[in-house]
Amino acid sequence: MPPVDMTAAEDYLRLFHAENPGAGDLRSRLREVRAEIARTGTYTHTPGELTFGARVAWRNSGRCIGRLYWRSLRVRDRRHVDTPEGVAVECVNHLRDAAPGRRIRPTMTVFAQDRPGAPGPRIWNEQLIRYAGYAMDDGSIVGDPRYADFTTMVGKLGWPGGPGSPFDVLPLVISMGDGPPLLSTIPGDAVLEVALSHPSHPWFAELGLRWHAVPAISGMCLEIGGVCYRSAPFNGWYMGTEIGARNLADADRYDLTSLIAHRLNLDTGTERSLWRDRALVELNVAVLHSFDRAGVTITDHHTESHRFLTHLEREERAGRVCPADWTWIVPPMSGSATPVFHRYYDDVSLSPNFTYHPDSLERALGRWDAPGG
Repeated sequence: MPPVDMTAAEDYLRLFHAENPGAGDLRSRLREVRAEIARTGTYTHTPGELTFGARVAWRNSGRCIGRLYWRSLRVRDRRHVDTPEGVAVECVNHLRDAAPGRRIRPTMTVFAQDRPGAPGPRIWNEQLIRYAGYAMDDGSIVGDPRYADFTTMVGKLGWPGGPGSPFDVLPLVISMGDGPPLLSTIPGDAVLEVALSHPSHPWFAELGLRWHAVPAISGMCLEIGGVCYRSAPFNGWYMGTEIGARNLADADRYDLTSLIAHRLNLDTGTERSLWRDRALVELNVAVLHSFDRAGVTITDHHTESHRFLTHLEREERAGRVCPADWTWIVPPMSGSATPVFHRYYDDVSLSPNFTYHPDSLERALGRWDAPGG
């Protein structure tokens, strides 16, 4: 990787000191950082700079509707962990720490940064918890079709597979630099799941549906002041439509709307019956009902839309631009019934932020046909 851009480092440090008046002498810190970059090609954030940068990266995430509580993000500094086994342990600890007493709290775990000639660790999973997708001989998929290729690849790396249910948790895949990937199974006690039922339809529980409660994104880079942290898993809590209108309903995911419509005895022979819409509503009712019944944190798209506008107003009063991608901020169900639908936003890219990895999983893991290479 090339040396850190000094301008990016300076811009971030000025931001940090502007919003943290007690941080110390800015000129002295700039001198330190310039010298370290000249000597090593990069620099090391203080714990305070790291925590603030992680929080601001969430504040700047234009695709996230749930940023009102960005200041409450808990940052677990694990930059000292230097083995794939250690990263795996801390990922599991992250899942446990993020859901004490079934109450989800925004959490980020930051591992070592990229340095010239020494890239940081990489978590190859898109999220810490995702379900396997098993490709059947007849072309069908048992589980989550989105992760069918990933499931095939971890199988080639030595994962024996789970019981073969639609909700088998995939293993973590972790590498250090150019080293071989490590497979690590996530212990069951670290996977908080909610069995889905419906308040009015007893048959819904018979479908055997469930979903995990901690949406810990792990496939993005955290960029702070020109420094890239390739592994920085972070979570908030779910908005119900993420599960009920996307994960369980999308045609290329679990695609359950037809099944739900059939059980509701809806007329699926014509689109004018709006059977898709009615099935989607009942699926989302079941998700919210089930999480509430289990005492697990979740929000709904109407509440979160109002919260986002509160966040937007606070940012504007603070004199800051609030980046927002309309296509992500507007919920995937009943969009025009929410207040975020009826306005435009500044879709700009600010730093610190989260970015997608430039290299693909297929290319990176293609070198390894079996554990250890």
